Amino acid sequence: MDLTIFLQQLINGISLGSLYGLVAIGYTMVYGILRLINFAHGDLLMFAAYVAIYSIALFSLPWYISFPVAILATGLMGILLDRAAYKPLRNAPRISLLISAIGASFLLENLAVVIIGGVPKAFPRPPLFDKVIVFMGLHVQVLTIYTPLVTLILLAGLLYIIFKTKVGKAMRAASKDFETTRLMGINLDRIIAVTFLLGSSLAAAGGIMWAMKYPQVNPFMGIFPGIKAFVAAVLGGIGNIIGAVIGGFVLGLGEILIVAFVPELAQYRDAFAFVILILVLLFRPTGIMGEPMTN
Repeated sequence: MDLTIFLQQLINGISLGSLYGLVAIGYTMVYGILRLINFAHGDLLMFAAYVAIYSIALFSLPWYISFPVAILATGLMGILLDRAAYKPLRNAPRISLLISAIGASFLLENLAVVIIGGVPKAFPRPPLFDKVIVFMGLHVQVLTIYTPLVTLILLAGLLYIIFKTKVGKAMRAASKDFETTRLMGINLDRIIAVTFLLGSSLAAAGGIMWAMKYPQVNPFMGIFPGIKAFVAAVLGGIGNIIGAVIGGFVLGLGEILIVAFVPELAQYRDAFAFVILILVLLFRPTGIMGEPMTN
């Protein structure tokens, strides 16, 4: 493989990995506080994509307004999801929360089928993101460059909230000791709501960029990105935000480069994530940056 092709695939891998990492942040934030794997998180990608489509199609909003509207609506959907599916089970065994998360995922997917229909819809990608930059033999779509930049900017904003604000301090306290945080007078329901708001909003941003990268939206579009983002979170260290992004980059780069170097494995591309998950659970269950697990 010559250098140009390698660099081309490297850029594609970074772009894909940044999407996985952006969605993985939501998984790792919710797990860090509730010790819950929110399997409905991937379906929020689908929700955001549909809100963006209908904001443009029904209300004729420009993309630079419809996209933030979709992100905000998805953040509020995340809070609603917590209040309806998880809050009533706050003191229940964790297996009950897990079952509720799986049920919420199926509910969102099938509600979309009933209300919108199962026929895929084209996503209206703005012409701005269709431009291709040619540099030293590389052909790079503008969207491929914007995706990791947006991910890093949103990550920086999230880290500022977590480490420089009172809400972030409360979130970090809750992730360490749930009951002690409650005894200190912190409103845990409010902190959990903020966690779902932030995590779901980041998933929405990832969902919109995913829909622009693969411009076809259907009710089940969030399943595979959601699963791979979960693998990225486990790889990076479930509960660690920076680790989730690192895991996303590693997964995206590995997925693209393996297919580029060994094209015979292209049909097994999706299986790569599951192989990584198994290996991590076998040899380093805490992930790249994860802390030792506690009961």
